[in-house]
Amino acid sequence: MTDLEEYRRRARAWLDEHARGLPREPDLATAKTFMATLYDAGYSGISWPVEYGGQGLSAAEERAFQEAARGVTLPIGVFGIGLGMCGPTLLSIGTEEQKKRYIRPLLRGEEIWCQMFSEPGAGSDVASLQTRAVLDGDAWVVNGQKVWTSAARQADFGLVIARTDPDVPKHSGITMFVIDLHDPGVTVRPLRDMTGEAHFNEIFIDDVRIAPDQVVGEVNGGWSAAVTTLLHERVSIGMGATRTERPASYANLAAAARERGLLDDAAVRDQLVDLYLRERAFDLFNARLSQEVKAGIQPGARGSVAKLLLAELTLYGADVASEILGPGAVAYGEGEGGIASALSFAPGMALGGGTNEIMRNIIGDRVLGLPREPQVDRTVPFRELKVGTQAKEAGR
Repeated sequence: MTDLEEYRRRARAWLDEHARGLPREPDLATAKTFMATLYDAGYSGISWPVEYGGQGLSAAEERAFQEAARGVTLPIGVFGIGLGMCGPTLLSIGTEEQKKRYIRPLLRGEEIWCQMFSEPGAGSDVASLQTRAVLDGDAWVVNGQKVWTSAARQADFGLVIARTDPDVPKHSGITMFVIDLHDPGVTVRPLRDMTGEAHFNEIFIDDVRIAPDQVVGEVNGGWSAAVTTLLHERVSIGMGATRTERPASYANLAAAARERGLLDDAAVRDQLVDLYLRERAFDLFNARLSQEVKAGIQPGARGSVAKLLLAELTLYGADVASEILGPGAVAYGEGEGGIASALSFAPGMALGGGTNEIMRNIIGDRVLGLPREPQVDRTVPFRELKVGTQAKEAGR
């Protein structure tokens, strides 16, 4: 059994030597080099199976490394979708051949992944997607559009869901595929948001042929496969954030209030205390989930709780930052530690990975056992539904 304290100490020493001074968002070549170095040192895929390129250790070592990495900037953001969502999905439901082909290059940073679910007419209601895949001889031919896709411009592969049977209810006729983003039929365009950056992308898929062995899970079983990915996504988003990674954290804002002589203001103190309590509740909830994972208990739908807590914490931190920093909070280049960009990006946390409203529905339904909202279209064949562009065409 691993001595966790010694493991944590060695990981911290390695991080101090190799990660100090690296930018959070370096150029792609630097990020890939660091990821390969991380893998060769044994700190990528710590709890992933050895036979597919992982280190074969337990969730306890995984958590120990995360604890060692607190306060250290790891330039691995571009790999986050693959490590937190696509890779775990392939491990859960991928074929043996898919695991052997894709997992090791993913862990070494040789190949970057994205997740392609949302569409212009199917955001919160993902099952209303209209990207279609038609079996043509020895391949599926895929056509459609995806949107709000992170890392798509850098990605080599993506998990895409498409409609393969329009004659059954919308949740039943979907299939998940591995798609090569270098295919000439794939066009990726950046979407610039109010931070000034292009965190997301839209993707156009035109007559892309995908071999049957690139189906992930079962044909027409894509909704179950997508749920698997989304569960990993929400756990990854919710549990992947620490206080030190958020510019609008209690520690940073308390220091800013002290510098400005605002700690005598009762209203400011109340907001800082509230922010601290929210952060503490978030950390304790994540600690509980981590302990359960160590014991072999998967979070399941409770990952939506972590994601909702993080979204609300981020938004509240942005409000407190605005109160304390005043106009300087939105002034770029004013030495506020990236706070301007963080405030602009904060509303996106209530949307990405599922809106707060969707998270509350999931929590009520699957965690608290409350009655489901009425879904009158759940048994209607998709072809008969008036959704997205189908609804527009019906109105002409």
